[in-house]
Amino acid sequence: MKKIAIFCGSISDKLIMQSAVEILNQFNIGYKSYIISAHRLPDILSKTIKKSMEEGIELIIAGAGLSAHLPGFIASKTILPVIGVPIYNKKNGLLGGIDALFSIVQMPKNVPVATVGINNSYNAGLLAIHILSIKYKDIRKLLIKFRINEKEKLESEIDKNNYEE
Repeated sequence: MKKIAIFCGSISDKLIMQSAVEILNQFNIGYKSYIISAHRLPDILSKTIKKSMEEGIELIIAGAGLSAHLPGFIASKTILPVIGVPIYNKKNGLLGGIDALFSIVQMPKNVPVATVGINNSYNAGLLAIHILSIKYKDIRKLLIKFRINEKEKLESEIDKNNYEE
């Protein structure tokens, strides 16, 4: 069953959102992805959000650049948690993604969007996993194992990189 919907505002955002897909795959979490502009195709986006909810999606990750209205638009149409990924690519922005970050993080009262760092879809995927782990014990067990493994990797790096002269 697909638990997460991933939305991109444009085809150029897909590459950045790939890191979210990779971490979701690592946890065997089903997702469905869409590329729909909030500005150019608002009616299709609204229908797709509604259809996703009817299909049992529990959480949405949305990545967008520039004015980055996609995550907020989606949040205005659903009560599902929405995680926004501000996207920057050299082709379409002059502000290094700060425009997208501010657009997503500064949502008005009563329309919350969780926001991760610029181009950090990995953390969006991991935050989604954390949220789902509240409900699903199998995901919680995998997440605990993941955190232990990550800690052990870091400890191992400390041992390799620390030395005495």
